[in-house]
Amino acid sequence: MKKDEHILLIDGMALLFRSFFATAVTGQFMMNSKGLPTNGVQGFMKHLLMAVDYVKPTHILVCWDMGSQTFRNDVYSEYKSNRNAPPAELIPQFDLAKEVAEGFNLANVGVPGFEADDCIGTLAKVHHKERKVTVLSGDQDLLQLLDENIEIMLLKKGFGNYQTYTTDLFIEERGITPMQFIDVKALMGDTSDGYPGVKGIGEKTAVKLIQEYEDIEGILNNLDKLTLSQRKKIEADLDMLHVSRKLAEIHCEVPLPLSIENAVWSNVSDASISYIEELELKVLRRFLLSADSLIASG
Repeated sequence: MKKDEHILLIDGMALLFRSFFATAVTGQFMMNSKGLPTNGVQGFMKHLLMAVDYVKPTHILVCWDMGSQTFRNDVYSEYKSNRNAPPAELIPQFDLAKEVAEGFNLANVGVPGFEADDCIGTLAKVHHKERKVTVLSGDQDLLQLLDENIEIMLLKKGFGNYQTYTTDLFIEERGITPMQFIDVKALMGDTSDGYPGVKGIGEKTAVKLIQEYEDIEGILNNLDKLTLSQRKKIEADLDMLHVSRKLAEIHCEVPLPLSIENAVWSNVSDASISYIEELELKVLRRFLLSADSLIASG
């Protein structure tokens, strides 16, 4: 166990979207002199750097979606089809966010056909046996990754506020294990991801069934013990239940480079500060000037 090594995995998409919509609602897109909106990017980097200051990792990787089509669209064509196209002011910030992350010597990770969550899951499950892993996101789906040496930090309102989950806390709070969380989601579906699960089964019933029968297989082996209503609903939506299970599970075997030598973190350099001045990221610059602990000395 490399006890002194601590990897911070960042859900770049979650941070960028959260930051964009937090300021877009009042029309503050923070255009620079080239007419490029920067509100999402500045909030994304501020969230990221505050988490770095809080966690003090030795390595950082930022994970991204690479386009909207993934293997989940092959499993279920309606997957995420209910989502609106991103606003025009957000679109140029996808590439800009990755460029700014690179300007801070951060390693970007993304593989076409997979989501950021899948990259996070793959990296977390490979590295947690040897080092501590912390995941930063706003997405509760990632709680299924909780394991020994893996903690999930969920962003709360504002900057620098987190709900940090360990496996023990999750079990205590939810009454199920992180792996069982996948089966609960398969039963209840996910409206934001656009898959229905079993019609008529909500979170409360899904949790109760999984607590009683351990997993979906256990439920299907004991259909005769369910109420008539529950049994009818599950039998009517059996195919969708299996599809939803595939969609709910984070895929932890993404083909990506697992060497982390290029992910070593070593504070914010003068070059990074010059870079954000060039891009006119004034909010980010103000924040950095007040964050001594993040700046490389000398």
